[in-house]
Amino acid sequence: MPPSAPVPITPSAVTSVSASTAISSPSVECEGQTEYSRTPTTNSGLYLASSPHLDALDSIAAGTATTAAIAKNNASNRPWIVQKYGGTSVGKFLPAISRTIAPEFLRRNRLAIVCSARSTGTKAGGTTSLLLAAAEQALSAEDDTPEASLSGSVASLSSAREGRASLSRNSSRTGVRTPADLQGVTAGLQATSLETVSQATQSSSDKTVDRIMREHIDAARSIVTKDAAALEQLELDIQDDCERLRDLLLAAKIIEEVSPRSKDMILSIGERLSCRLMVGALGDAGVPAELIGLETIIDAAFLEELSQRGTGTSGQAEGALEQSFYELLAARIGERVSQANATPVITGYFGNVPGSLLSQVGRGYTDLCAALCAVGLAAEELQIWKEVDGVFTADPRKVPTARLIPAITPEEASELTYYGSEVIHPFTMEQAIKRRVPIRIKNVENPTGLGTVIFPAQEIVPGSGDGTKLKQPETPSASGSSTPWGVSSDGAPFNVMVPAATPAARKLPTAVTIKDDVWVLNVHSNRKTLSHGFFARIFSTLDKHGIVVDLISTSEVHVSMALASGQPGLKRPRALDRVKSELGSLGTVSVLREMAILSLVGTQMRHMVGVAGKMFSTLAEGNINIEMISQGANEINISCVIHQKSALKALNLIHYSVLEVSPTPNNRESGTFGRSFF
Repeated sequence: MPPSAPVPITPSAVTSVSASTAISSPSVECEGQTEYSRTPTTNSGLYLASSPHLDALDSIAAGTATTAAIAKNNASNRPWIVQKYGGTSVGKFLPAISRTIAPEFLRRNRLAIVCSARSTGTKAGGTTSLLLAAAEQALSAEDDTPEASLSGSVASLSSAREGRASLSRNSSRTGVRTPADLQGVTAGLQATSLETVSQATQSSSDKTVDRIMREHIDAARSIVTKDAAALEQLELDIQDDCERLRDLLLAAKIIEEVSPRSKDMILSIGERLSCRLMVGALGDAGVPAELIGLETIIDAAFLEELSQRGTGTSGQAEGALEQSFYELLAARIGERVSQANATPVITGYFGNVPGSLLSQVGRGYTDLCAALCAVGLAAEELQIWKEVDGVFTADPRKVPTARLIPAITPEEASELTYYGSEVIHPFTMEQAIKRRVPIRIKNVENPTGLGTVIFPAQEIVPGSGDGTKLKQPETPSASGSSTPWGVSSDGAPFNVMVPAATPAARKLPTAVTIKDDVWVLNVHSNRKTLSHGFFARIFSTLDKHGIVVDLISTSEVHVSMALASGQPGLKRPRALDRVKSELGSLGTVSVLREMAILSLVGTQMRHMVGVAGKMFSTLAEGNINIEMISQGANEINISCVIHQKSALKALNLIHYSVLEVSPTPNNRESGTFGRSFF
């Protein structure tokens, strides 16, 4: 990406995606986008400036958004925006977040930030993966440590913690930690953490903890450059968190077990470390920030109140949490966050969830935490910041002509997520959309871009001019505020602006996606079992082995099922062989490997005639064979299974022919990359 000269961001040079001030100025037309009006709206996104690059925001870091201005505009009457940053965003783009993105939003909004565990490269090398590896290493025979060395290490750690406790007692009396105090304890913990433990025990789990600590301390030193005392405090806190991690791993080693709740607590260290870096980076940029830990949000009082409302768990699924649990949790999170004295930075881990957080939600719980936070605060918008401009008509890495979709429905986003495009988990969307909180996908590398808004099609109504306004339901906040969603504290209505081509106005399918590494499991009945018993035995067998079916096509005597080969139920050795053996009593079983699922998605497809015919005729003209066809019950997707070797060709053919996108590649340097074609 070629460098561009910094462009000052002022009301006369930008298009306000949303603003709460009474500023009126001429409209601006941007290439490839619908013309947007600068009429007053709330701040649902950064300004659309004349340059799409981060350099356009340099003037903010130079002093435009001062601490005084941020404090003034962070008053209680300002609407909330909740931002969730993924691990890669925290790992690679923290300076941009702390010096440009956050200060700009704080000019007109109160801001709450939720962070995932840090990552700088592949997902496998991220902090969460390292924490999971450390938990496994703690239980392995190779991780055994001589008793003397282990005892010595524990004694050394206990001594170091006594020094830490003494420092905490002194600071609680005086309210201040002196540089001398910090330097002494930091040095002691450094010696204990990086030398005593690693060298004395030489266990693989300790080495993994050392790596996590080293990576976060190195990151801290690169982002906190203006205040030596603040850096020392940050290093001390990082080391303290890592010592807590060692305690958890040591406990697991002693009892020879990592329980689901223990695994939750181990993974929570990653979010806490990431949030510490965010707080440090914001402070170094002149933005006061406060870490909000939610480890104790689910306490005895919470469970008591939940029991008064109902059981909180579903009788239909063992241990499953009911919606009342999440509603109460959202209100509690909102109360906790709203009490912060500075910009709250919130850990994605939210306490001892009944049945374990990982079991109930999975590794995407930070997205859910952000959604619950947005609901609890009655936020104007939930923003999910990634390293892509938003949701595209196809994967831009595979389809050069892919275009940014300005607005999609939750149903479309769910289908795209399920069939290969990582948008946002459907359950997370459900929590926010149910309370009328729009979700916007934005890019940390292009913060002035509009991104993609996720909101129900029936809530998007035609507005004046060339824009489209989101309908404003009169829904009270989860925290008990009487202020309706969509109305500022002074009573003036605001609108979240999105491009005019909304899901309700589209005349074409929305997007096409591909899911690779799929197996097709075929079962042909031997007619010894009636059809209802035939299906029941198939699915009970798959359920017993924890195997999830993506697509299914059936007749009375034949069932074809598409399975994601990378799912946990198929990762165990010879898992598929055992399933085939058990299903063999029902009839002939066969497996097709190296397949892919091609899915066409769009809310308007249920009202369109000939889409399926055009899709399949296009594939036939491209000499692409179809192994299996399936259409969802909601009629907003049509999927088929093809050979994986034909996946890229099929994706581009459907994108060009059915979505009717010109086969002219995008040119990011010319400013057309990611523009909407609607």
